[in-house]
Amino acid sequence: MHRYMKHILKYIAIPFLVLALAACQERYVTYSDAEYVMFADTLATYPVQNDVEYFSVPVVSTVTRDYDRTFGVEIIDGGSNAIEKVHYSLKSNTVTIKAGENRADVLVHGYYDNIGDTDSLGFQLQLVMNDKLEMPMYGKQTKVVLMKSCPFDINNFTGYCVLTSMFLYQYSITGSYQRLIYTEKHPSEENTIICRNWINEGYDVTIRFNADDPMMPYITMDEDQVASDEGSFFGTAHGDDKILVRNSAMYDSIFYPCGSYLYLWSEMYVENLGVSVGTVGHFYNIMEWVSDEEADRLKKEEGM
Repeated sequence: MHRYMKHILKYIAIPFLVLALAACQERYVTYSDAEYVMFADTLATYPVQNDVEYFSVPVVSTVTRDYDRTFGVEIIDGGSNAIEKVHYSLKSNTVTIKAGENRADVLVHGYYDNIGDTDSLGFQLQLVMNDKLEMPMYGKQTKVVLMKSCPFDINNFTGYCVLTSMFLYQYSITGSYQRLIYTEKHPSEENTIICRNWINEGYDVTIRFNADDPMMPYITMDEDQVASDEGSFFGTAHGDDKILVRNSAMYDSIFYPCGSYLYLWSEMYVENLGVSVGTVGHFYNIMEWVSDEEADRLKKEEGM
């Protein structure tokens, strides 16, 4: 098994990280007849950035009061593999919800330089408060997952790249599921790359990066890009002899700037004069950028 194929097992869970990232969005339920205090999420992932001193872990209350409410915040050893004062530290061991408000933030400092590019680190926090304030079935704890968030540099996603594609795995006539391709910055589209000869020679596609929000490191593909002719993979034409591609609406696709790789769910489909013939399927792809030296080795030793 080629060593790049092994990354599928390592990275196949990455798309589900986006579900954890989405858990950070503020979705609070209010109640009129009971006072409960809790962390906004029982599990969430937070970016540790080099130029941001603290990130916020929100605490919410189901009601507002006309006085300040202060609660203790303690670190629970169970379920934690991040080390306090090595990977993170709390600004304070208390949190105060101000009068007239129903939210406060536990401020956490992440030690950017001490977190590896692919580390999976987390720790448990618990509120110290009157038991009557604990919502049944929800609890008073949260799991904080640390994600190192490197500054985005599109140049990390240009040059030689190993594409591992489940579409190729299923349809390639040669049986090869990997290609060595070349990518470059789009000359006019911001945060966009051109993937030359993506799944077939002579057919280029573009990928766009959402570089503005580290909590949403998504990538997208434009509609109706031609990835290949049909004959190269199907042996015949079912439509107008074009295999079209766009990003899958079923799954999120993300990039990871710390490691110069991305995970792309693509939808392949066929049309005939603009009328849908059918969807070929939704396929998982890994794209990992390599050095020129590694590319030369892959060409000579692997025939890529």
